[in-house]
Amino acid sequence: MSLPLAGLKVLDLSRALSGPFCAMILADMGAEVIKVEPLPKGDMARGWGPVDRDVSVYYLSTNRNKKDISLNFRHPRGLEILRRLAAKADILIENFKVGTMESMGLGYEELAAQNPGLIMASISGFGRTGPEKNTAGFDQIAQGYSGFMSLTGTPETGATRVGTPIGDLTAGMWLSIGVLAAVVQRQQTGRGQHVDTSLLAGLMSLLVVQGQRYLNLGEVPQPNGNAHPVISPYGTFQTADGPINLAPATSAMWVKLCEILGLPGLPTDPRFLTNTERMENGAILKELLESRLAARGRAEWTRILVDNGIPAGPINDMKDAFADAQVAAVGIVEKIVHPLLGEISMVGSPVHFSTAPDHHTVRTAPPALGEHSVSVLQAFGFGADEISSLCEAGIVGTHDPDASGSRKAAS
Repeated sequence: MSLPLAGLKVLDLSRALSGPFCAMILADMGAEVIKVEPLPKGDMARGWGPVDRDVSVYYLSTNRNKKDISLNFRHPRGLEILRRLAAKADILIENFKVGTMESMGLGYEELAAQNPGLIMASISGFGRTGPEKNTAGFDQIAQGYSGFMSLTGTPETGATRVGTPIGDLTAGMWLSIGVLAAVVQRQQTGRGQHVDTSLLAGLMSLLVVQGQRYLNLGEVPQPNGNAHPVISPYGTFQTADGPINLAPATSAMWVKLCEILGLPGLPTDPRFLTNTERMENGAILKELLESRLAARGRAEWTRILVDNGIPAGPINDMKDAFADAQVAAVGIVEKIVHPLLGEISMVGSPVHFSTAPDHHTVRTAPPALGEHSVSVLQAFGFGADEISSLCEAGIVGTHDPDASGSRKAAS
């Protein structure tokens, strides 16, 4: 059986990370995603390191399962091609600065006039209204602006960024959800709509209890390191050979943990009777627990605690995580043959469908710049002579397999 989004045509005009990540989610679920890149160099991410044999690993991470066409966005004929593609598309994704699509004559109202069913999906840094609507959006700026960054780090380090571009990724995921909702509504109304989100709004939506804590109580949370902000004990603790994460989130788990560690008197100690007292005396409690955890190593404690119903786990680095048996069992890592790199491993989609239990989420390698220009134009009704003319004029780029790396295209 086909994947859920099979039959949907998506134009991905976005670049860098947030938009391409959104488009990749849709592609993983079966949509036909056509990445549309500007000549001469394409998506800026193609030039970002690290690189593997002249291919950007950054680009690889968010562009699988897509076709690719490259155009001269600055030429009127290139913009006309975009309009013709949008006239037959279901979804168009863009993350240009607010107003850019309108300035190119590609605003939602203009495109919807020729294709009422079109769903335009936009990501900006700060939203489409307000005093900062024209401010360019970058992940770390959004992490700081949203307050998200203020929650990460320790009292000693102060605010630190999350180790992945969480603002870009969150905006991309939210936009994919919005697109799917718009597709459902279009089935009822026959009309598309403009769906938008921003890095700022996406990150603020993840503040959850910390944001509500401020809105209700006026409390401004501070960076709390690896300790849970409202539950104790819950966080990172030292063992004989390194740190371990413990999460005894219920009263029963807390009592059981004390039994396992040979500290049966702690649950009745006035300093630790309730979660409130344990939070207030967290430093003392951590010292007591670590005095017993120091008797064994991380792996041994993890097994003992998990076997006794206490959530616990190691703090893996990338090598540890990708070598883990459970990671292998969930099938998140898949292999694909890349035309330049040969067989490579990729992190696939975490979503699986019972109607397609055996499908691979990584079906095609991230495309070279202009790899599918001719076939895409043919599929959208362009004639052979017109395509040849556009290529000869440098309006359309086609991939040169003899060029050194996927960052080059002939035009």
